[in-house]
Amino acid sequence: MLPPMTNCSRALGLLLIPALTLGVAAACSDQGAVKSEAPKESATAAKSPPLISARGDGALPSGHPPLDAARSTPAGLPPVPEGAGTGKTALAWTAPSAWISEKPASSMRRAQYKVPGSAGDGECVVFYFGPGQGGDPVSNANRWAEQFSLADGSPAASTMTTSELEVGGLKVFVVEVAGTYSGGMTMTAAPPTPKPDYRLLGAVAPGPDANWYFKFTGPDATVKQQRDAFLAMVRSLKHGAS
Repeated sequence: MLPPMTNCSRALGLLLIPALTLGVAAACSDQGAVKSEAPKESATAAKSPPLISARGDGALPSGHPPLDAARSTPAGLPPVPEGAGTGKTALAWTAPSAWISEKPASSMRRAQYKVPGSAGDGECVVFYFGPGQGGDPVSNANRWAEQFSLADGSPAASTMTTSELEVGGLKVFVVEVAGTYSGGMTMTAAPPTPKPDYRLLGAVAPGPDANWYFKFTGPDATVKQQRDAFLAMVRSLKHGAS
């Protein structure tokens, strides 16, 4: 003998129509009612928003960021062309023996050193942005100076000193400024913590295809102790690297 039919089985018996005809799937709920699922949108039906493309002449709309912006450097600059700043287009130098070479923290950095000192470690970074990028020496010196303020909160740019060194035919621009330092990198979107009694020694050297930027920052006493070492590194600059 067959078991008695429940309300749910009776309902299913009445609705036994091919699913392809109905276009829906039927099921029995815990309360014995029949409910159907709405048809799911096919993958091809969902449309993505249109991409912004270049104009017919290959140019992007006015004000639109580069399409390869995701490949840009952290500073928003375009990526360095492959091979730029290497071999015959590089600069070579001799780093002070007491300085500790570290893995560069970003693609903009060609070298990075931890600089030991009695007042705490400093950092020296060598930046290279590629042909046509990075700006002139004076603009960079002013930008670095803007990262410092005096004890009364006023800009330290008025105390900045600059000079020029002749190094093997290269004219190297040197800058120095001190005060409370508010520059540098952070791991979050928050601005860097101001560092009082800091000093910066910087140099901008012309490479074969672009400028190279040497930025040494740290506690005032540490930078003063390492000034001669930094200048010795700058004086060792020469074109080309193996």
